[in-house]
Formats: sequence, C-alpha cells, structure tokens
Amino acid sequence: MLIGLPKEIKNHEYRVGLTPASVRELCAHGHQVLVQTGAGAAIGLSDEQYLAAGATLAPDAAQVFAAAGMIVKVKEPQPHECAMLRPGQILYTYLHLAPDPEQTAALVKSGAVCIAYETITGPGGGLPLLAPMSEVAGRMAVQAGAAHLEKSKGGMGVLLGGVPGVPAAHVVILGAGVVGTHALQMAVGMGARVTVLDKNMDRLRQLDLIFGNRIHTMFSNAQSVEDAVIDADLVIGGVLIPGAAAPKLVTRSMISRMKKGAVVVDVAIDQGGCFETSHATTHAEPTYLVDGVVHYCVANMPGAVARTSTFALNNATIGHAVALADKGWQRALKDDPDLKSGLNVALGQVTYEAVASALGYAYVTADSLLD
Repeated sequence: MLIGLPKEIKNHEYRVGLTPASVRELCAHGHQVLVQTGAGAAIGLSDEQYLAAGATLAPDAAQVFAAAGMIVKVKEPQPHECAMLRPGQILYTYLHLAPDPEQTAALVKSGAVCIAYETITGPGGGLPLLAPMSEVAGRMAVQAGAAHLEKSKGGMGVLLGGVPGVPAAHVVILGAGVVGTHALQMAVGMGARVTVLDKNMDRLRQLDLIFGNRIHTMFSNAQSVEDAVIDADLVIGGVLIPGAAAPKLVTRSMISRMKKGAVVVDVAIDQGGCFETSHATTHAEPTYLVDGVVHYCVANMPGAVARTSTFALNNATIGHAVALADKGWQRALKDDPDLKSGLNVALGQVTYEAVASALGYAYVTADSLLD
C-alpha cells in the first residue's frame, strides 16, 4: 500500500502522524510512504531523515492525498483536506466527530473509510490511542492553569503551591481517568490542595490508596461538583464518554459564582467540552473571560509539546497502521475487534453509534460493511 503523510495545518499544530522510525517500520513490511516536504521539520524531523527511512517526498498535500491509499494524520482533516479524500481511501487520525457536524458531513460525502484514534479500544478495555495524548494533556492542564493564575495572564495572582504561611491554591479535577490522574500527579507535585471527583468509587479508592491525605476524593454528583467548583482556584475538566459529546458538568450559573480570576481548563473541548461556557480556542489565543473566570480551551493542547506528543502518539498508532496497510481495512477490522471500534465513517455511512446518535444520522454497523 502507498501511505501518505501530509503536513498538519491546524493552528499551531506541529505534530506529525508518522515519525521516520514509523516510516521505516511500514517500509519494512513492503509498503511505500509518501511524505509531504517539511511535514516534521517544526519538531526536528528533517526530510533527510524521512528519506533515509525509505520514504519519498511530495511537494504538497494535494499530491499526497491523490496518490495514497491511506492517509495518516494527527488532527481531524480541515475542510479542504476533506475535499481531497476519495471513496474507499483510508483516513487514520483523530476525528472527534460527535460535536462536529460539518466535518462529519464532509467525511460522509467523501466516501472515505475514516478510522478514529480516539475510539479504538484495547484488549483490556480503555482507549490506548487516546491515552498518550490524554497523559500529555492532563500534565499540561496543570502547567497551563498555574500559568494563567498569574495576574499578568488574567488570573487572580495566586501561586499554585503557595509558600510557607500562605495557603496553596485549590485545584479541582473533574474525572479520574487518564487525564485526571496525570493532572492529579502534577498538581500534587506542585504542592496544590487537590480535590478529584468521579462516579467510579473503585477508582477513587485506588487514588486514595496512592495519594492518601495529600488529596481529597469526592463522588461526583451535581451538588458535589457545584460545591467544589465554587471553592476552586483552578478547575480541570477531564471527563470523557468514548466517541460521544462530553457531558456539561459545570453550568454557567456555577461559573458565575466562582472566584474572579479563577481558571478553568477544559481538556474535554475536543468532544465539545464539559463546561457550559466552553468554546474551542487556539494556542495563538488560548483564553477568554466569562464572568471574570479565565477559560483555557485549546483544542489541541498536546500540540504545544509537539515533539514529545508525536513520539508518544506513534508508539500507540503504528501497530494498527501496519495492520491496515498489510491486510486492507476490511480484513484488518475483521481480525481485530478493538481496531473495528475505531471505524466512525465508511463509504458514506456513519458506523459509530454515539456519533450517529449525536448528529442524527442512521447508524450502520461496521460489520455490515465487512462482508
């Protein structure tokens, strides 16, 4: 198969779908890889490294899309990229379709086979292709929140860890999954006072055993969320329903009652966000104010640490990329139920139930397209 690697074009997105090591892996399996010139240059991955790994170069994305049987990306395709997809072509990338009707319509129209990293499952459960970026985003959320608590960036002027004689800031983390756990590690490490909320009591027990009296755990319901958010200096939203729009846990009313200069970081913004007041921002303009509360809602947070993120992502994605190239998409999905769960749109049909439900499409099972 000829695999295409275009350069990412979303605002301040410097990650790349394949590293030279991943290209070498695909070439070792007998495939060809066509890389857009400069695809990895921003993070120190030169065209020469890609050539040495066995790739050939193309001067622009149009040539990559036109030639490739499979396109490997990081972020969802932008409108003119969607227009370059063709029926039966494989698109392997993050999609986050449930809150994005325009992209979904464009992918349905294209007839392409669209496999989303974020809904591929693992043998023991979980979302292994989402996990590395969730790890990065969880850790970054605390860094970003701490920075934006500074007065010069719109915050109340509070140091996250405090100093002797002055209390530490109160960090509230909504969700104890991968994002929440990594945010928790960072916040505790920086000396903050931390409260984590989740509906999974077993997970809260695990965190209590690990962190003991360095954190507070609370069962998540409307009352506990409201109480915690109103007292918080920094709130990190890390809740996820795989493939579906994120639940709106924090209402506008709660935001209006928060401290002026408090910060909220919505890591769930790719799935629509878990704050009613959230809308996606970019690294160029990462924040805005609602009722005096700083909102940080960057939709591609890991793109800010693009080199770390690229290598972490490739560790998770290359195995399935090789399977898709070796077997073709139908055989690869038949052989691997976890990979099959990543099929969101194919041949003009929506094949992921949560996306179909959120956007009003007829749901067609993946199995019906694999005969």
